[in-house]
Amino acid sequence: MKGFLLCLFSFLVVYTTQAQEGSLYRELTPVDQGVVLFQQVDSITDSINQKDSIALIDTLIQQDTLGIDSLSESHEALQDTTKKETRAERRARKKEEREREKYYYKGIKKDSARLEIERVSRAAWRRSIFVPGWGQYTNGGLWWIKVPVIYGGFVTSYLVFDFWQWYYKKFLNEIAYRMENNGDKRDEDLLGFEQSDGLIRQKDYGRRNRDLTILATVGWYGLNIVEAYVDSMLKNRWSISDDFNVKLSPTVLPASQVLAMQSPSNIFQGKFVPGLKLTLTLH
Repeated sequence: MKGFLLCLFSFLVVYTTQAQEGSLYRELTPVDQGVVLFQQVDSITDSINQKDSIALIDTLIQQDTLGIDSLSESHEALQDTTKKETRAERRARKKEEREREKYYYKGIKKDSARLEIERVSRAAWRRSIFVPGWGQYTNGGLWWIKVPVIYGGFVTSYLVFDFWQWYYKKFLNEIAYRMENNGDKRDEDLLGFEQSDGLIRQKDYGRRNRDLTILATVGWYGLNIVEAYVDSMLKNRWSISDDFNVKLSPTVLPASQVLAMQSPSNIFQGKFVPGLKLTLTLH
């Protein structure tokens, strides 16, 4: 339909032009007149298409220019935003994120009971770091047994350390005295050591045990912290019900054919063997 209207418009234009030219057009033969008519229609159609193409290209160029400008502006804005965040602001943002993690779990806000449970769990082992036994007292339960055991371990460690320190110093002083006095002996308890090699070995033995006692004391201190943490987690994070029973009772079991074959005297042939039965009950 659009092509037909375009041809009709072109024909009217050509006709008007030819009417103005008058005599020149009338002198042409009908065939020549048709050729001229089609040439003029083609030229008009080409000019119209060329104008439409130029307008379309201009529109696309303008759109691309606007898109590039908007992209450049957004990139510059993003760079400005990144540059504007200072070190203090970044620390504040991370601190805010950590604070949010305390009160939210996977986007879900924790209730007051959950927050209190987490606070008690953290407080127990942290208190045991500063004062051994404080975390056990915070957890409750059998703290009146655990606290004396903890401090009893520290007292024992100190006594063992003091003994091995005395042992180490005893041999060390005897070695130093003999080296300064040409092999003379001073300590009556060490008269049996004729050579210095035996004294040196005993001195090293005492020093090694003293150092091991220090390591054992540090381990005992760490065990106090671990016990406070585990006890708080079991009491506050998990529900340990009292409806769990363990029963161990004697029983008799039928002797298997394998056992009967392995026995040289076949005393278990067709008989029973004693055993223990372990029963776990959940209510």
